[in-house]
Amino acid sequence: MTKEIHGTVADGFESVREEFAAFVAGERDDYEGQLCAYVHGRRVVDLWAGDGVEADSLYAVYSSTKGAAHLVVALLVQDGTLELDRKVTYYWPEFAAEGKGSVTLRELVSHRAGVVGTDTGFTAEEMADDRAMAERLADQKPFWRPGSAFGYHALVIGALTGEVVRRATGHTLQQVYEERVRAPYGLDFHLGLPTALESRFRSVQPMMPNPQQQAALDAARTGPHTLGSIAFNTHVPNPGTLVDYANSRTVRAKGPASAGGVAAARGLAGMYAATISGLAERPPLLKPDTIAEVGQIHSVGYDLVARTHRSYGLGFQATADTWHPFLGAGAFGHSGAGGSQAFADPRTGLSYGYTRRRLAFPGGAAPENQRLVRAVHTAALAN
Repeated sequence: MTKEIHGTVADGFESVREEFAAFVAGERDDYEGQLCAYVHGRRVVDLWAGDGVEADSLYAVYSSTKGAAHLVVALLVQDGTLELDRKVTYYWPEFAAEGKGSVTLRELVSHRAGVVGTDTGFTAEEMADDRAMAERLADQKPFWRPGSAFGYHALVIGALTGEVVRRATGHTLQQVYEERVRAPYGLDFHLGLPTALESRFRSVQPMMPNPQQQAALDAARTGPHTLGSIAFNTHVPNPGTLVDYANSRTVRAKGPASAGGVAAARGLAGMYAATISGLAERPPLLKPDTIAEVGQIHSVGYDLVARTHRSYGLGFQATADTWHPFLGAGAFGHSGAGGSQAFADPRTGLSYGYTRRRLAFPGGAAPENQRLVRAVHTAALAN
């Protein structure tokens, strides 16, 4: 049975629709996903597929949320409200406990602080509440000497940087994002989903690994006292699952800034278009110097948590090094555990967003992003 592809592409981007259709044709019958891209602020790809899916359907985007969180940090740095080379304790004195007093904001946002979780972990209620997590993390001893190495602060980086934002501005990171980014640009990318929009949310479906994939997942499991377990809060009794987390109304309502965001692909791509090119007749959110700063690699090499090669800018993944080496130098964005991916490539003016409903194997950016991003990038260069 042919699976219908909905939406439009601009002239010259027909190959992207063909690639999306070819991918969807090989997927499970219950596949749901959206693909969107902008070039220099003009929407050139707007596609979706799956029963019941619309252009404005909303999906949990997990760590793609970190892109929105650190756009807020970048805006405040650009304003002069935050200074990257100030110590975190200038804004948040309590953070100095247990030997963290020398950590700078630059080190914090580039995953170098060593505070990937707490010894005893978080409750489900705390996981939905950035301020509760920040209070616990302030008292935590780092898991490595700050600045000496880096590791993915998977579930806490938004709480950490969010507390700095709150101390510096008197507003939560989510409030600043809403007022300066989401609302002015009309973005379907929410850090705190209003009750009125709940009907548009498509609940997360669990991963369906085949036997070989399940064997790989089993082989990759770590013990309860590893950095990975601490960073992903799986060292607590009854930790719950990624599906439970995103399908929690409390998480969606509070929008924790590490992984609690909800978006359509239009919202993901639109945020990055607004960031580098401007959108809806509004100017770009970031100036060229700030764009270069956030995309500059700050941490590269062996990630102590992910246990593999990773690259980070200022809160963002260095997308070209981590995921797509054919992109321009300085491309920045973030992927999410469910399979979502979003980024900006300032050198080509390309902004990209992808969502899907079912968790993808093996986690992080879904494998299909490799072919979809290449198709979009190739078309953008040709047009």
